[in-house]
Amino acid sequence: MPRKLLQIKLQDLELSLRGILRGFGLTVGPITPVRFEGRIRELAAGHPSLEVIAEGLLAVRVALRREFNRFEKQVRATARGDTRARLLMSIPGVGAIVSLTCASAIDDPTRFKSSKQVGAFFGLTPTKYQSGETDIDGRISKIGDASVRAVLYEGAHIILTKPLKGCTALKSWAMRIARRGGMKKAKVRWRASSPSSCIGCWPMA
Repeated sequence: MPRKLLQIKLQDLELSLRGILRGFGLTVGPITPVRFEGRIRELAAGHPSLEVIAEGLLAVRVALRREFNRFEKQVRATARGDTRARLLMSIPGVGAIVSLTCASAIDDPTRFKSSKQVGAFFGLTPTKYQSGETDIDGRISKIGDASVRAVLYEGAHIILTKPLKGCTALKSWAMRIARRGGMKKAKVRWRASSPSSCIGCWPMA
């Protein structure tokens, strides 16, 4: 997806700028995207060669961010115009990217006899090892579309780390898992439960 490609290039560029400044003993530190450019110029000031490098890379960053924002608007407009995506976005933690990715991957929900089959289709159900009296549940199988698993994990991160309305019970359930097994396991469990909720948004007829 062009949007994802630009996002990766932006991150790589910003990391490169941080690395170059670090070589001069200058640390950018935690900074918002809005203040990033000003912080770079502030640190590069007084270093002629560094100023030239910083200005060149910042100019590229401006172009990349402009195009990224354009794709971002296009994605949001597409999601608003898609009935399935709008229904999916009614689920807490699900935005335009998650909804469009799931909608395109599921395609026709009538392919599945029940919503529980969707998790297995995307490799979100645990593997099993059975031999004699041994019956072990392993990690999720990770078969199927990796992009769906990736965006659902991002959705899980949002619901577990940011205040959201309308998801108190779901968040409480995930946080109980986090207290027992850690935040990563809670995100995976939320991600595994999401496909059933997603397909449940659509009429099966």
